[in-house]
Amino acid sequence: MSDTFINDHGLPFCKGCGHSTIANNTEKALTKLGLKPLDVILVTDIGCHGIIDKSFNTHTVHGLHGRSVALGAGVSAGLRNPGKKVIVFLGDGGATIGMQHIIDAAHNGYNMTVVIHNNMLYGMTGGQPSEYTPYGFKTPTKPGGSTKPSYDICKIVAAAGAPYVRRILGIGDISDALADAFGRPGFSLVEVMEICPSYGVKSNPEMKLSKVVENAGLVTTVIADNPAEGYITNLREGMPSLLSPSLVIPTTGGNSLQQELRVMFCGSAGEGVQVAAELLAVAGIRAGLEATKKGSYPVTVGVGFSAAEVILSPGEINYTGTVTPDYIIVTSQEGLDYGRKAAGRMKSGKIFLDASLEAPVTGAEVVKFPFREKVTGRNASFAGLFYFLGSTGVFPMESLLNAFNDNKISKKVSAEQFLQLL
Repeated sequence: MSDTFINDHGLPFCKGCGHSTIANNTEKALTKLGLKPLDVILVTDIGCHGIIDKSFNTHTVHGLHGRSVALGAGVSAGLRNPGKKVIVFLGDGGATIGMQHIIDAAHNGYNMTVVIHNNMLYGMTGGQPSEYTPYGFKTPTKPGGSTKPSYDICKIVAAAGAPYVRRILGIGDISDALADAFGRPGFSLVEVMEICPSYGVKSNPEMKLSKVVENAGLVTTVIADNPAEGYITNLREGMPSLLSPSLVIPTTGGNSLQQELRVMFCGSAGEGVQVAAELLAVAGIRAGLEATKKGSYPVTVGVGFSAAEVILSPGEINYTGTVTPDYIIVTSQEGLDYGRKAAGRMKSGKIFLDASLEAPVTGAEVVKFPFREKVTGRNASFAGLFYFLGSTGVFPMESLLNAFNDNKISKKVSAEQFLQLL
């Protein structure tokens, strides 16, 4: 595991975006504190900042819009480990939608630091104003400027009892300010004022960030700095399980797997990629194996590629995702474009590729099959799943059929048409 917090994927933000400043300085701050990547749990929200997930080598959790602080609070409450650090990233949009979560987390004093990326508008969806857009600040949907003052989240959170609250400009080296917040026990919040190069700058030409903040009366300083105790979760013993017995996957045993097996599905959104991967994982569990699944797709759900990585193993698995798969099932051009790098890393194994696609550069054996032609694109991933299991015989087909028939997808499509491909 690398000791660096940011990997070599590069930062995904627009040129000049303050989100890059926050990400880079977060790495510097955590390094100053002597933390390691796996000491950190980073929880992100919906919004431009949230696409940072793949760039960090820490544990990462991607939340729903406005709910990242609630997720972070849950992680903090369940962690009970002062050597670990929970950091929540969210934008001013998420802080608008999830304001109550922020207030509650501050009031309860959870061991976490919230970093608000306040670029004063909704950057991902076209530049609409948020509740943190200052009076007079122009956006594409408010070309005349916001007609009301913004909330002062720092004052609100300080009033809720947060021991440490600070507002800073997202310019230059802000690592000391972040390190100060990260190093505190209990709850801390840093609001980073920044500018969106795509919408904020264009809508407010020749503006200076410092002047906008000053005119809004948002003082860049430490708003609260009080001693705090770290939050301690009170544990209750002997409580019944919250898991319903109906969620338990029945295990029949019967598989030939001697070591870990990694399978990657690559296709297009809306074509069953995630469901097919889930079916493989559930079928593997039915066959007596351990299984994990990781899904990958663009932030804007329903468009572009869809990919999933399933790990099957006769022993315990402590992670999701894989760098180099043993098998890849590719059912569309968008899927191939996404999976090309993984295919290039393969020195062995097999790639089951739709016959309409050009084989990637790879050391794996490429097996072409007309999945889309046989069952249409919508069902191509299911066809690839059945074809994979029929070709490899990792576990009995019966386990997959049981998993398939128990899934709601069986009400829309019959497994029989996939069996006929074998």
